[in-house]
Amino acid sequence: MNASMNSPENMDLLFSIHGVTDLKKLEACQLPTLAKQMREYLITTLAPIGGHLGAGLGVVELSIALHYIYNSPDDKIIWDVGHQAYPHKMLTGRLEAMPTMRQYGGLNGFTKRKESEHDAFGAGHASTSISAAYGFAVGRDLQKQNHHSIAIIGDGSLGGGMAFEALNHAGANNNNLLVILNDNEMSIAPNVGAMSSYLARLITGKPYTQAKDLAKNILNKLPGAFDVAKRVEEHVKGMITPGTLFEEIGFRYIGPVDGHNFDHLLATLENCKDLQGPVLLHVLTKKGLGFSPAEEDPETWHGLGPYCLESGSPIKNPSAPDSYTNVFANTLADLAEVDDKIVAITAAMPGGTGLSRFAKRFPDRCIDVGIAEQHALTFAGGLACAGMKPIVAIYSTFLQRAYDQIIHDICIQNLHVIMCLDRAGIVGADGATHTGMFDIAFLRCLPNMTIMCPKDEIELSHMLKTALDIQGPVAIRYPRGSGLGLPAETYASLPLGQAEVLETGSEGLIVSVGTRFEDAKLAQQTLKDADKLELGLINLRFVKPLDVETIVSQLVVGKPLVVVEEGVSQGGIGEKIAMKAYQSGWSGEFVHIAMPDAFPEHGTQEEILRDLRMDAAGIVAQVRGVLKS
Repeated sequence: MNASMNSPENMDLLFSIHGVTDLKKLEACQLPTLAKQMREYLITTLAPIGGHLGAGLGVVELSIALHYIYNSPDDKIIWDVGHQAYPHKMLTGRLEAMPTMRQYGGLNGFTKRKESEHDAFGAGHASTSISAAYGFAVGRDLQKQNHHSIAIIGDGSLGGGMAFEALNHAGANNNNLLVILNDNEMSIAPNVGAMSSYLARLITGKPYTQAKDLAKNILNKLPGAFDVAKRVEEHVKGMITPGTLFEEIGFRYIGPVDGHNFDHLLATLENCKDLQGPVLLHVLTKKGLGFSPAEEDPETWHGLGPYCLESGSPIKNPSAPDSYTNVFANTLADLAEVDDKIVAITAAMPGGTGLSRFAKRFPDRCIDVGIAEQHALTFAGGLACAGMKPIVAIYSTFLQRAYDQIIHDICIQNLHVIMCLDRAGIVGADGATHTGMFDIAFLRCLPNMTIMCPKDEIELSHMLKTALDIQGPVAIRYPRGSGLGLPAETYASLPLGQAEVLETGSEGLIVSVGTRFEDAKLAQQTLKDADKLELGLINLRFVKPLDVETIVSQLVVGKPLVVVEEGVSQGGIGEKIAMKAYQSGWSGEFVHIAMPDAFPEHGTQEEILRDLRMDAAGIVAQVRGVLKS
């Protein structure tokens, strides 16, 4: 451990920074001290609340250098994903609010335009920064404005197809744009030192660029001479820099630069301000720098809950039931033991989706495609055509990025691809960008699709077995967090499309979708005990195919029909259930407990569910409100 508790009194330099104006007043020799204090404050502040620690620690010097050289908010600084923007927030007037990070009513864990004028573009998903920054650049030029547009993108995000689409577009034009490749795995250039940093400063310097432009003008007048000279230059640069790819698509490549060395960063960024056209600056950083546990295990410390400063270990509740993620992973591994056609696919989230443990047991059958959700789904389609049984483990919010592939490559061909949607519904601290609120609405309209929602861990295991035994595309959605402590010992297929009637009632019906079941059940019992209201209770299990017959059989004419689902109300399954109920001749009050037509704020899952009146108390209140009206 190399961090200790610090009070603001021990961080006088850091707490003198109330915004970028204060930062610019510092001497360059003071910046290493500022970086040290920022790291220590970030480590101690996040310990009791958690957050994206490793990514932020890796870009402290880069964040300082950017705000020291450029003039935000006039200059547009755009962070890809946004999880590494904690230092950026500290420098732009939000330092004292850092203890509220990802807390209810506090700072957002990503960049958010409503939060600060320095957050030029909202983020949460990867590979978007270059497109957005180039949009700013073109908009600037069309309006004849004068400011800089800068995208900071990690080497992982650069693997996303959208990033390459943006590079291809920007490189074909001459708008001024700076793309900073934050390479924290040394995946492109493992060598960094005095010579490479010297070359970076040399290549960005005015003498070099002026000489190059002069030579270009002269050679353009000599037939064939420029092409020859260009090939020679590329050959020589390719020997000393890894930027040939970027040069080929139209970017001037600079680097690699040590991202923790202010002498190198400041001089190079200052030179980049004067360069014309699209520029890619390659910066090498170390994720988690300054906190040894995060340096040694960057995947675990990418984003996590509270942790112990003294031991360097995440704080876990030993009595908490296993998470739905772990139940899925364990079930999948057990099923793969007896079925060698099962292949698990992740899009750069092996830890988050639980597939890290699957990979240890079946390394040849666990495939990480990187941040490339579109490729993941079509790749799964190809595997299905080849006779395998692909399981795509993906967060619900990230499945949105592959919607065309689900329709065109999987559903039209009726391929047996199984999509296991983690973090479906309210996710809590990560907020709107990560909330899995749309999957039911955008999947249930697709032909050939089967959609299942378990009420608990046992059903999740059974549904995974069911998905393997049926044909065609299948989606299983389950929430973030712990289950009920009910792991299945055996796995059995469920009757396709059959709902489960838990109780009958003479005064109405509650239809529960997925893990909202426990709150729906508690609400039903409360209404029974306190209001003497006998409501039936159905666990829907299958969103598609929908068990209309069972639902209609439990309806009571003139009495309320309540549908509880953790997804958007518009396009949700509640609309379909209500339509079928009215078509059957039922009449009565329809109560749809679902997410409104708005994006949720961040906070704990319990806080958001309470605000949306989707917890047990909210369900009771909404039913009572209908009965009184």
